[in-house]
Amino acid sequence: MSESGHSQPGLYGQGRRRRRRRDRDPGPPGQNLSGPSRDRDYVPRERRVRLCVQTCACKPSAPASGAPSLEKPIMLIKTRDEGGEPGNTPDVAPSVSGAGSAKLEREGQRPTQPVYQIQNRGMGSAASGGAVDPVIGQTKLLPPEKMKHSIKLVDDQMNWCDSAMEYLRDQTDMLVVGVIGLQGTGKSTIMSLLSANSPEEDQRAYVFRAQAQEIKERAGNQSSGIDFYITQERVIFLDTQPILSPSILDHLINNDRKLPPEYNLPHTYVEMQSLQITAFLFTVCHVVIVIQDWFTDINLYSRFLQTAEMLKPSTPSASHDSTGSSGADDASEYYPHIVFLQNKARREEFCPRNLKKMHMAIDKLMAHSHLKYKGTLSMLDCNIFPGLNRDYLETEVNLFLLPMMENDGEDALTRAGSVPPLFSLLPGYRGHPSFSSLVSRFRSQILAMSRSQLSHTILTEKNWFHYAARIWDGVKKSSALSEYSRLLS
Repeated sequence: MSESGHSQPGLYGQGRRRRRRRDRDPGPPGQNLSGPSRDRDYVPRERRVRLCVQTCACKPSAPASGAPSLEKPIMLIKTRDEGGEPGNTPDVAPSVSGAGSAKLEREGQRPTQPVYQIQNRGMGSAASGGAVDPVIGQTKLLPPEKMKHSIKLVDDQMNWCDSAMEYLRDQTDMLVVGVIGLQGTGKSTIMSLLSANSPEEDQRAYVFRAQAQEIKERAGNQSSGIDFYITQERVIFLDTQPILSPSILDHLINNDRKLPPEYNLPHTYVEMQSLQITAFLFTVCHVVIVIQDWFTDINLYSRFLQTAEMLKPSTPSASHDSTGSSGADDASEYYPHIVFLQNKARREEFCPRNLKKMHMAIDKLMAHSHLKYKGTLSMLDCNIFPGLNRDYLETEVNLFLLPMMENDGEDALTRAGSVPPLFSLLPGYRGHPSFSSLVSRFRSQILAMSRSQLSHTILTEKNWFHYAARIWDGVKKSSALSEYSRLLS
């Protein structure tokens, strides 16, 4: 008997018999079929069917016409690398039944990595438009939103406002610049030029509203309370109402406005408002600009600024700075940089001899102050006086001079009749650089000032907002201010 089990091995050809048996099903277990390809273990039929379902080896049935058809691979689980954009469904949906589908339901689909879309206020349109990066699968971060105009931080009733919170972020690289000055000195104009505007623009488009001509004619004030503006470079500008303002006092008297119970006289209330705002800026600002339009009001230096410094809330000292001695406590107390800006300066004030006298006068008036009024700003570094060296000013303070704006100065000269008609088209001698050039240099020095730590911890923009709100509430309820107002009354 032959190896295949037939009694007549010569009846059929050996090659034909082997070809037919390769097409048949494998024999019973343990039977060694002819040919090297048949030497494998026997696999039951049920197991073969299950393996076929799991590996997706089943092919679709050919069409009746017998035409060749393109076989499309079936994909059970689409991996993360092969997937397209988030939210798209695969082209071919697997149709599995029986034990294979039951097993997929028990195991579940492989979890994919979640895609986070970071959105900020004003980014809804960009996210809905499908601007998704194909590599990282998330929306690109947009730059900080640019403010179109200033908003209120403290209203005219001296109440704190929370509208500025939505423009702040959780980052610590910021600079806070405040300003104080008498009425009509150009505080709002200077702050607009430092923050977002240029001298060539229309003043009606400034972020801080300047005095209109009608308000100037009736000697009124434009700003009230404290206005807030933050740039895309994360610089916070605080514009304030005029200190010791006669228009605010006139408004209190003529409108019979009810005063708080702790103030008996209107002028006392106006002075206390000015001291509250100044003491607040001394606590929450890195730089405070004191603007004047004439030199100088001795009462502003010797009385008002030093009184506000005395009423300034104390700064909690950091743990690594507290040594228990009085000298360490004085060193840990925070004081801002004070910059004296002489706005609308005349040509004679740019004379080096007069400039030296102005520096000496301010240094003597501020000699007993802890405010940082010298060593952080210099006009000699701006190439305004190229023939002077640093040794010319023995006591150099943070003083900067700005002339009148070109339009205002030309209109004043024309009204005065000092420009002859023949030479009206020729550039006149000014004795100083242009207003735009000086504003640009002044802005560069302000933004380059050191940013000391305002509190015992490093503050983010949002933390600064809460810290400033707490300081403002403390200034309004300060017992020192109440005692000082009682003395004035």
